[in-house]
Amino acid sequence: MYDFYLGGSHNFAADRQLAARTIEAWPDVAHLCQANRAFLRRAVTHLAVIGVDQFLDLGSGIPTAGNVHEVVHAINPNARVVYVDADAVAIAHSTALLAHVPGATAVYADLRDADAVLSNPRVAGFLDLSRPVALLMFASLPFVPDEDDPAGIVAAYRDETVCGSYLALSHGTSDYRPDAVRRVEDVYTRASHTMRLRTRDAIGAMMAGYELLDPGLVDIIHWRPEPQSPPDPLGGDVTRYSMLAGVGRR
Repeated sequence: MYDFYLGGSHNFAADRQLAARTIEAWPDVAHLCQANRAFLRRAVTHLAVIGVDQFLDLGSGIPTAGNVHEVVHAINPNARVVYVDADAVAIAHSTALLAHVPGATAVYADLRDADAVLSNPRVAGFLDLSRPVALLMFASLPFVPDEDDPAGIVAAYRDETVCGSYLALSHGTSDYRPDAVRRVEDVYTRASHTMRLRTRDAIGAMMAGYELLDPGLVDIIHWRPEPQSPPDPLGGDVTRYSMLAGVGRR
């Protein structure tokens, strides 16, 4: 569905059908996804420029246009990227797409189990976790139910990475359009995945233990926007996106 919202070709009829119902519930969902992709590009670019050369993308889905390894390798061709997802179809497609891409791989694992992810031989053999690594959680935690303790999951990864590591996170917020949020959550619940958008306080708690880079946890279009273009070409309405983003250093 995310790939479909971005105008990609790596999606299926079932994805497009569910996406259509989501758009009915929240007409701005494609703008939200595009803003999230733009944040990915800005955050990953910044991290690569300051010298981070290892990236662990948790809940990555199918790599689509402007994916992490493309952004990173444009700056540092020797950087390493591991994509992690619990969807076997997404990993199968990712593996095929990355077959001839040095420095990038995909691993089938559930991000909710930090110990299993980090000890996975393919992760541990591809990344040197004795050195700083950037953990990427772009719009993945809304699909972790409250009972699985998303803040605790992030803390588990934080505690297993060395000082100097980073977390880049984006998460939909329920603060702006509660009626639309309920409609979208209902669409997903009736399909295959529960989705939960959360308050600013709940999202901020996920970044505990990290020193947030300027400008902190902010509306996604306001995290270091490109100077040559307005944060929101559609008029500056942050409620259109209803997503917060931040980058923190351990």
